[in-house]
Amino acid sequence: MIAFIKGTVYGNYSDSIIVENQGIGYRIYVANPMKFQIRQETIVYTYQHVREDAITLFGFSSLEEHDLFLRLISVKGVGPRTALGMLAITSANEMIQAIENNDVKYMKSLPGIGAKTASQIVLDLKGKLVEVETKQDGDMKNEIKEAIEALKGLGYKPSELQSIVKELSQNDAATVEEYIRQALGILAKRKGI
Repeated sequence: MIAFIKGTVYGNYSDSIIVENQGIGYRIYVANPMKFQIRQETIVYTYQHVREDAITLFGFSSLEEHDLFLRLISVKGVGPRTALGMLAITSANEMIQAIENNDVKYMKSLPGIGAKTASQIVLDLKGKLVEVETKQDGDMKNEIKEAIEALKGLGYKPSELQSIVKELSQNDAATVEEYIRQALGILAKRKGI
């Protein structure tokens, strides 16, 4: 199995890119081909899909996206093309939030996903994806970490709190109390209070 390919982007097409590595061009199907610039060296994390009639490479710019893809294709009814189509429309973090928040309506809005498959994805993956998202914790300010822990103590779910970390990081609060206040404001706004 090919874990990744490091090489120069030779061309990008509507659904794939070609990466040249030591004189060999690999066609890799990706969610957003235009994200890869021609003649630029890149690393593409890959999943090799073998069928009776084809061997196909699917590629990702990050390991987090690759891991989410693997989880998605483990769900009955979700194939590699469908999972790639989902990742073309939404980011890995947005999808994880939707799954953790039981947002079947959001999942149904993704291409190739019907009501039954959306429910199956949520049922199979809820609670299994949070560790993928928490890899960001190392970059988080101590004040934000403390604020998140305090809100967990107030009964907020980790998945609910994880979804607001990015927003909190963009604010310039100085103390834990200010971050808690901002977090409560964001959570209230999301619930329509």
